[in-house]
Amino acid sequence: MAHVLDKDLDRVLFSEEELSRRVAELGAEITRDYAGKEPLLVGILRGSFVFLADLVRQINLPCTVDFMAVSSYGAGTASSGQVNIVKDLSESIEGRDVLVVEDILDSGNTLSCLLALLQSRKPASVRLCTLLDKPSRRTKAVELHYCGFSIPDHFVVGYGLDYAEQYRSLPYIGVLKPAVYGGE
Repeated sequence: MAHVLDKDLDRVLFSEEELSRRVAELGAEITRDYAGKEPLLVGILRGSFVFLADLVRQINLPCTVDFMAVSSYGAGTASSGQVNIVKDLSESIEGRDVLVVEDILDSGNTLSCLLALLQSRKPASVRLCTLLDKPSRRTKAVELHYCGFSIPDHFVVGYGLDYAEQYRSLPYIGVLKPAVYGGE
């Protein structure tokens, strides 16, 4: 079924079926790697909520979920390089196996700061799972443990990813037309 926002896309990058298949594979990897443990999945709001909801249902282990909200983009298309913790975790992570779940790893600025903050709280471990990775945009080194897809430098939306708080509801990931966000 066509979505009202389809007109703003150049093309679909990953279909619903491709996303579902890859999320199931990630869930199986995480289940294997965390066998015998109870990981705490930390979803980074708002972009990760769709991915996290699907991922947690693919993990065959007892696990808990918490959320953080960090801001570094505002209404723009590029990270400002300044990270602001808008919502912090509800409980201590000391001694816990923490898996940060994020929608996209881009420059690495936000995640490098966030991972350092979480590491300072003395968890047993901290790992990173992102749905998308844009390695060509990396300016800070970030260790990535689980990655759904590596993508070129396109502005993507859907499946939780937004532009100015729109497009999150698309059931797939698409490339936004540059005219929509003022790009070339």
